[in-house]
Amino acid sequence: MTAGQITYDMDELLHFYAESGLDIALSEEPVDQFAASEKAERLRKEQLSQMAAQRQPQNAQRQAQSNQRPANAAPATRAAPTPVFAPSTSQAVPDAQQIALARESAASANTLQELRERLAAFDGCGLKFTAKNLCFEDGNPDAAIMFVGDVPGRDEDMEGLPFAGRTGQLFDNMLSAIGLTREQTYLANMICWRPPGNRIPTPLEIELCQPFIERQIALANPKIIVSFGGPVTKLLTNAADTILRVRGNWLSHATAAGVQIPVMPSLHPAYLLRSPAQKRFAWQDLLSVKAKLQELGA
Repeated sequence: MTAGQITYDMDELLHFYAESGLDIALSEEPVDQFAASEKAERLRKEQLSQMAAQRQPQNAQRQAQSNQRPANAAPATRAAPTPVFAPSTSQAVPDAQQIALARESAASANTLQELRERLAAFDGCGLKFTAKNLCFEDGNPDAAIMFVGDVPGRDEDMEGLPFAGRTGQLFDNMLSAIGLTREQTYLANMICWRPPGNRIPTPLEIELCQPFIERQIALANPKIIVSFGGPVTKLLTNAADTILRVRGNWLSHATAAGVQIPVMPSLHPAYLLRSPAQKRFAWQDLLSVKAKLQELGA
């Protein structure tokens, strides 16, 4: 190997070190990391041996005290740890009772304002204690068309409104494409509290919130519902297939009073932001919605 090759190799090596953030030398002498690791392991084993030797007399003393305890004496118990977080005493109520309470509370609301108050006071769903705001509604409750999303995201949780942030901007553009504004629609969510970390809600959480969204639909009484996403569509129509299979097909939601409301399953704007190629399907769904509104004279 020539001197020029050595210089070139050293330049490449120094360049690699610089790119890696290694710009200073910690020691002029080489360090045997393997020997250091072996020494650390020996010290660790010595410490463990010393700790074991210290515990032996304590264990023997406890065993002697146990032998001296009368046979009929009650076993010693440890104090129960103090709970770190107990948001509500209602959390101790069994799930079945919480679901029954949710149904009773929702059914007793005669107006949307009463329903909002009952939902805000309901402590049976743990999502309430991790979310910042209740995302109950937006838009016009008297509108002919109602859009139902699944769960609030970060922006919705911050603003306390459905379809906010980038998702809301895309949603507004979708409405504008068929000649509608947010003020001409009614917006809601299947679940009104954001799950922590945007995780998928559990079946129990969905069941606890189901009476409230069903009552919200009954009180608003829209002529058409657009269900955004698979979970919402399944909840409102009992559809068994995935959203990509059922979207674009008119289904139906039956209220507690037996009123049948047409439902158009479609793709959630948040999903469209992640999968822009699917927007063509959402556009087809919107055209069907526009034609249905014209058919109903809404």
